[in-house]
Amino acid sequence: MELDGVEIVDTFAEAFAMWGARVLVTAENEKWAAAAARTMTGFATSVIGCKCEAGIERTVSAAETPDARPGIAVLLFATSSESVGKRLIERVGQCVMTCPTTACYNALAAERTVVVGGALRYFGDGFQASKLVNGHRYWRVPVMDGEFVVEDRFGVQPAVGGGNLLFLGEDLAPTLAAAEAAVAAMRTVPGVILPFPDGVVRSGSKVGSRYKSVIASTNDAYCPSLRAVAAASQVPAEVGCVLEIVIDGLDLAAVEEAMRRGLAAAPRPGLRQITAGNYGGNLGQYKIALRDLLADARRGA
Repeated sequence: MELDGVEIVDTFAEAFAMWGARVLVTAENEKWAAAAARTMTGFATSVIGCKCEAGIERTVSAAETPDARPGIAVLLFATSSESVGKRLIERVGQCVMTCPTTACYNALAAERTVVVGGALRYFGDGFQASKLVNGHRYWRVPVMDGEFVVEDRFGVQPAVGGGNLLFLGEDLAPTLAAAEAAVAAMRTVPGVILPFPDGVVRSGSKVGSRYKSVIASTNDAYCPSLRAVAAASQVPAEVGCVLEIVIDGLDLAAVEEAMRRGLAAAPRPGLRQITAGNYGGNLGQYKIALRDLLADARRGA
């Protein structure tokens, strides 16, 4: 298979069932909303080592927020609804409540909810107060610049994590350019995040290791420096750099659409191949075929 001179490997990305939440952070201005959102989504690249995966979904105008202030929408994913709840309490409490002028609201309509503000209210040491507005409970926690308003419960829903594309290029420059173009295209899709630094990861991993205490290790099959010694190397002779993008989404359709847009945006001179990572279909519940994405990309779907 081929797209604009770049080989598309006939394989699939293996994605996993997760749980997701959408949080809306508002503040006096966009600077402080962004500061809280960036801090909240720090150290959240992979559930392997960070307990959750999180990222900024989009900027939200004051006209769209409950308190008519600038906002940032954040998505957070974990392996269970309970884990999402714990991570929200930790990150909203430590990263949003601590940030000047902020408030924090649920931004996901879902049947299942987890307590967030109802736990953080205890920071108010008895001085906190609650208010019921249109069936939603909010907590007002006194802080040194006024009060922190946080919604009592946040929606959580089944989600999809681990969609991915691998870009194989002649050297760093075209590979990085392809990945950056794919990131820009993917970020136009609502309901998805790319949890790694600016959307790109160079240290792709495989399950397991020769060391018993390590649950994931370097993806030697796609390390160009190991081409001559890795028995399962998938790096062609002309490839000197491999980069990966991982996609998490609130549903499978959003992840597939992000992958389609990234696939369509990436081809350029010096990029030799686009493929995807999987475990033979033995671990993940979702198999996203590049053949199908390619067909959609060619149709301009």
